[in-house]
Amino acid sequence: MKLTILGCYAATPRTFTNPTSQVLEIRNHLFLIDCGEGTQVELRRNKVKFSKIKHIFISHLHGDHFYGLVGLISTFRLLNREKELHVYGPKGIKKAITLQLKLANSWTNYPLYFHELESKESQLLFEDEKVSVETIPLKHRIYANGFLFKEKPGERKLNMSAVLKRKIDVVYYKKLKRGMDMTLEDGTVIPNEELTLDPKPPRSYAFCSDTIYKPDNLPQLQGVTVLYHESTFLEAHAKLALPTGHSTAIEAGKMARDAGAQHLILGHYSTRYPDLTLFANEAKTVFDNVLTADDGKVFDFSED
Repeated sequence: MKLTILGCYAATPRTFTNPTSQVLEIRNHLFLIDCGEGTQVELRRNKVKFSKIKHIFISHLHGDHFYGLVGLISTFRLLNREKELHVYGPKGIKKAITLQLKLANSWTNYPLYFHELESKESQLLFEDEKVSVETIPLKHRIYANGFLFKEKPGERKLNMSAVLKRKIDVVYYKKLKRGMDMTLEDGTVIPNEELTLDPKPPRSYAFCSDTIYKPDNLPQLQGVTVLYHESTFLEAHAKLALPTGHSTAIEAGKMARDAGAQHLILGHYSTRYPDLTLFANEAKTVFDNVLTADDGKVFDFSED
């Protein structure tokens, strides 16, 4: 599981920072999460292959989270894309994008599907044999969702010393990986757990931006491998968090602590602050394993 931060700053883009967008690589999928201005430029800068993006998840309809989308969709057209593209986002996103395409006479030459969201309860958006994606209901100034990406349990691993000792034929290896018990010619049944090892625990990634501190999401986030949580403000400006629909670094730390997360990644920083270590220092007062997002930064959790 690898996360590439394309942008992680609040509000307006600057010459040296970008609004929210990131790419999650998980079990051979490449998911784009949010698409602020300049996303396609950052995709190129970070050498992300456009053709691998098949699913885009938009948290809410504030500009710093989706104003780059129509440009990216149009660029896919110019690159003669043929693969279908699925966009998941709040109700209204289809109208916002298709109106621009209509006025520019730039309809896509590939299948474009919008999956509009309006439920305030968690919804399953995507699922295959490897991964599932569900919404995390957030509370912001407008309707917003985070997204929870979860790996499915992998196949079991062969305990080769036990397999060879029992002289198990190679034709049974795949079935053993899928959990089958082994019956020998004499009728002896060998339990699967004696011949295989547990797979690595499935990993998960939760994206929570933008939102106030919302502890009622904790049951859904329990045991998450990585939690990305907005931390727009430091405690010196905590009084601004609730009226603007945002969180502080300490509140993000509390969410990670109470969810039992393995890692916390902070992001969506207000540009009023000169040093990202200030956010990490405050979050670490309540949660130890704190990481700070920054544009172009890559987090690899493959070994977790």
